[in-house]
Amino acid sequence: MASPPPPSSNVNHLSHPCIYGDFVSSYTERKSRLMKWLSKLFKTSSSSGRGGGGRGSGGYNPHFLGDENMAVRAPAARTPEDRPRMKKKQEELDRALALSLSEGMGKPNGYNHLRTDDNYGRASSSAYPPNGNLQYHPAGYRVCAGCHCEIGHGNYLGCMGTYFHPNCFRCHACGYPITEQEFSLSGRDPYHKACFKELTHPKCEVCFEFIPTNAAGLIEYRCHPFWSQKYCPSHEHDNTARCCSCERLESRNVRYYSLEDGRRLCLECMESAIMDTGDCQPLYHAIRDYYEGLNMKIDQQIPMLLVERQALNEAIVGEKNGYHHMPETRGLCLSEEQTVTSIQRRPRIGGRQLVGMRTQPQKLTRKCEVTAILVLYGLPRLLTGAILAHELMHGWLRLKGYRNLNPEVEEGICQVLSYMWLESEVLPGSSNRASTSAASSSSSSSSKKGGKSEVENKLGEFFMNQIVNDASPAYGGGFRAANAAVNKYGLRRTLDHILLTGNFPL
Repeated sequence: MASPPPPSSNVNHLSHPCIYGDFVSSYTERKSRLMKWLSKLFKTSSSSGRGGGGRGSGGYNPHFLGDENMAVRAPAARTPEDRPRMKKKQEELDRALALSLSEGMGKPNGYNHLRTDDNYGRASSSAYPPNGNLQYHPAGYRVCAGCHCEIGHGNYLGCMGTYFHPNCFRCHACGYPITEQEFSLSGRDPYHKACFKELTHPKCEVCFEFIPTNAAGLIEYRCHPFWSQKYCPSHEHDNTARCCSCERLESRNVRYYSLEDGRRLCLECMESAIMDTGDCQPLYHAIRDYYEGLNMKIDQQIPMLLVERQALNEAIVGEKNGYHHMPETRGLCLSEEQTVTSIQRRPRIGGRQLVGMRTQPQKLTRKCEVTAILVLYGLPRLLTGAILAHELMHGWLRLKGYRNLNPEVEEGICQVLSYMWLESEVLPGSSNRASTSAASSSSSSSSKKGGKSEVENKLGEFFMNQIVNDASPAYGGGFRAANAAVNKYGLRRTLDHILLTGNFPL
């Protein structure tokens, strides 16, 4: 799966916001222009103030404006009659300052040369277009968007059409000031680039590193269709362990259990794993009761054995009939006489290894159409039960005279019984599709030895999902065709039609 980096909509990665101090355009040019205007202004005011009478008694002491070091004459003492005139002069002065500042801000893109404090560092300009034209406002007009206090004198930042104290321009994720040269913007929320990547860039759930981009610059990862486990594509080829039951990959901070036949089992599946033939007998009898509740009683006593993977594969080789799900078969309905090595005592846990398992060869003789049912050991209870329900359906079909069925029909109807049993365990309140089996609900409930955990129920949903979405023609395609027929006509009528025609009813 490949996708572009996943920042949210309307996310921009910007250079540092504009840092404003005292606005200046061309220093010499502005100083000269302001000096000329002030000189003209004070020349006019001084001549009217003196009334043609020379220097007057008050004298003219020089005052200084900011860093410009400009000497101007102090105004004479004011009388009540002078106040309107002085007010008008002040307005003209404000207008001159505003005009000077606005001309300084009229440069291309609205960016200016800046002065900064020594402790804030070198000023930088943004490579990102401004959000609007900067306008001059009288002192006290600018309010910090962070602390909502007046900015006053000193440095401040302009970003997103508003202003900040340098210490108030903070990351929306970590809360610390943004002082780097670049930052990320999502909506109107600024972020450190590292914080934004932490929030939005997917991490591998196996190695916990950021999922790398491919040669095209896209984030490429694998995702399990049921568990939604995201991981780097490299983990499919670097010998990362995968649970033999639920298919999840082993993460770096969790260790899976190792079975003696080389399979790996995660902790969740290990909780309900069935390890030997004796442990499996109650579940086997409960599923036979489930069949009886469907009016599909199996009279013959068919042996059931839990076996290792090697023993199961050897039995498959010796079996003439049957269609087997590759690459790994987990169960088998035997119809031939064979000697099979079964597990008599469950292994014990030694660290993350399961050791000390006791096996015993067992001669299986044929007393009916079905010799035995073999199931792979070390699988969770619900998966073991689903396999048993499937293999028992193979046995029921053979015992009831269903001959020479094509794989899609036989495996498809067996998968339907497996799915129905799982459904009764995971969703006990669901309606039973076999309308002729009034006793099926009580039979199903008798198979439960107490309530199942949420983890086990989730595993059951996964096993049901596997049946529904199986891509193989026999198991997947066969199930979907058989399930459609059972939903439309019921289980009994579907089985009768298969017996007569060898196919599903349309």
